[in-house]
Amino acid sequence: MAATSAAGAAILDTLGDFTSRENWDKFFALRGTGDSFEWYAEWEHLQAPLLSLLQCCGAEVEGGGAGKGPEILVPGCGSSALSEQLYDAGFRRITNVDFSRVVVADMLRRHARSRPEMRWRVMDMTDMQFADGSFDAIIDKGGLDALMEPETGTKLGMKYLNEAKRVLKSGGKFACLTLAESHVLALLLSEFRFGWDMSIQAIANESSKKTAFQTFMLVMVKGKMGVVHTIQSLLDQSAKYCNIKQANAVVHALEKENSIRESYSSGVDVLLSLRDLQLGAVGDLKVIIPGRRRMFILGEQGNSLYCYKAVLFDARKRTETFVYHCGVFIVPKARAHEWLFASEEGQWHVVESAKAARLIMVFLDSRHAHADMDVIKNDLSPLVKDLEPGNPEEEARIPFMMAGDGVKQRDILLEVSSEITGPMVVEDVVYENTDADQSPMAEKKFRRLIFKRNSGLVQSEALLIRDSTSNETDKKSKDSHSASKKRRNQKKSPSGSKTVLRIDHSYLGSSYHSSIISGLSLIASALYATAVSGTTVSTTVIGLGAGTLPMFLRGCLPFLDIQVVELDPVVEELAKKYFGFLIDGQLQVHLGDGIKFIDAIAVANNGSTTQRASNGNENNAVKILIVDVDSSDVSSGLSCPHASFVDDSFLLAAKKFLADGGLFIINLVSRSSTVREMVVSRLKVAFEHLYSLQLDEDLNEVLFASPSERCLEMGDLDEAVAKLKALLKFPADVESYMNKLKKLQ
Repeated sequence: MAATSAAGAAILDTLGDFTSRENWDKFFALRGTGDSFEWYAEWEHLQAPLLSLLQCCGAEVEGGGAGKGPEILVPGCGSSALSEQLYDAGFRRITNVDFSRVVVADMLRRHARSRPEMRWRVMDMTDMQFADGSFDAIIDKGGLDALMEPETGTKLGMKYLNEAKRVLKSGGKFACLTLAESHVLALLLSEFRFGWDMSIQAIANESSKKTAFQTFMLVMVKGKMGVVHTIQSLLDQSAKYCNIKQANAVVHALEKENSIRESYSSGVDVLLSLRDLQLGAVGDLKVIIPGRRRMFILGEQGNSLYCYKAVLFDARKRTETFVYHCGVFIVPKARAHEWLFASEEGQWHVVESAKAARLIMVFLDSRHAHADMDVIKNDLSPLVKDLEPGNPEEEARIPFMMAGDGVKQRDILLEVSSEITGPMVVEDVVYENTDADQSPMAEKKFRRLIFKRNSGLVQSEALLIRDSTSNETDKKSKDSHSASKKRRNQKKSPSGSKTVLRIDHSYLGSSYHSSIISGLSLIASALYATAVSGTTVSTTVIGLGAGTLPMFLRGCLPFLDIQVVELDPVVEELAKKYFGFLIDGQLQVHLGDGIKFIDAIAVANNGSTTQRASNGNENNAVKILIVDVDSSDVSSGLSCPHASFVDDSFLLAAKKFLADGGLFIINLVSRSSTVREMVVSRLKVAFEHLYSLQLDEDLNEVLFASPSERCLEMGDLDEAVAKLKALLKFPADVESYMNKLKKLQ
């Protein structure tokens, strides 16, 4: 928070913490009594917009008589003269609150006789003792800004805004006078997103102070829950008094927010957050609305251990046979693909079977694979409590129901730990068959690599198939006398022969890997030209895992020259020993730091992608750079990748690496919408073009970025998809993934 005068700036040193009651008491005591202090705009500039706002708010003012005019609340009033100026303008019913006893006592002494109808209360504005719907208008002059010190986060600001919304009548107006710093504005825009009409204007200041901080007035009108309105901007950036830098930042934030609001009001089934639901995105959560169904995300960084994709259902029919007023149904990842859970029709069958008036269906993904179910339930309990219908004072138990974990058989092959990655598990699993239509995964065996450091992350999953070449070798060996002699000394299996399984490298077990392959449609023309010319495309994959993606690329697109960078040598050993990963002329592994690897190439090439193909020809084709790494430090809000891979410095190096054109692909998993927006913003700055592919089953989002127009196929995507499919040696459902592709820039 910043003052608008030298005196105000000096007092900042006295105050220190703007959220401390003791500091404010000390501040007002030091200032003495009988003196007003204004942090922001003066009355001469506030008079016109405030009077215009209040004259059409609540009861009509008639000569300033007692009991006339709107009920006005001024929270965090301090020693400002704003309330007395409003009173003298004819508005009598004004209630002022502040948590400083010192300032309230002083203001009461100053105004008790001259303005007897004005009320003063010692009260914390984040916990007000007023009934719901008590006021027609709230005038906040710097109160929210004081609570929103960057070091304290948004907790106090959110508490205050919740209280302000609670005590405001339907149709009432909340006017917030603020410097509109980015963190304050972001909270206001999101907290008043659903059910509020919103406008913003700049408050004039003296021409001699046009370089000072600009005060803005945001007005929010309380309307019907669930309705989304675009924000009305009354900003005049050409005005002499307007601070252009501040105004431009506000305009940019409004454009971004209006884009979000348009997506909510477009009718598209947008993935909401728990906070969106609490703010009224789908109406009043305390009321059951038959047939209501909305997808959303449960859990946020700092508020829960995990993040979950969920769907809220209100039973379609009102019935007396409900066993539960609210229930939670947990779906494990292995069963998320089934018709019963993946389709809307199937989900309604589950709702009816659960006999709950409201059912919250929670989908687990790969990050929950090895988490104890009691831990999951304990994590979910406080989250789903906020979604409970009815009277919040009623203590009714919310039951947890669950489909089986889907694993019928589990054989652990290896448990190992490395200094870099930590504990890892290699296991073979067979999934249960619970679909009437026979699940494609049923009775098939899969090999999984699990990183325990990231909540039991199933890092890779590969399909095991019968090795026909081994069977043929066994058949030939029967004619060999020496081999026969050796077999007589071996214990035979009950069937008389041994079944040998191997990894099927034409199968991709991860939907985000399939998304990565499908996204290559964006450079399909360049890939086709390379294949025809007999040259190669330099492809760098940072993060080996079990090697399933590089091996798929090797077999599916044989003209790729693949370089994999892996930090942990133990991971490479596991990929070779258990997942059939191999190194040859087309596929190489470099043990080391992926960031340093790209930095070195970017510096060496000085931004040029000109390379010499294996046949000696110069090749100016595009490059491909794929970042597929998880993060051991999820405190940043990123599960994938590590935060270093989205730093500006690495993105700049990646841009130089792809200077003549190419595709930068990154697998993003974030528990925080704010962190996700930060990553997207950085990519937009670094690259000319950005595309997103959001996956349905998991929370993964695959981002595709390019530094140039070269070979981008978004203009004719159907043709590009067909061109890519013609190049692929393995079948892939490219169309269904590319139908979800969105252009972000």
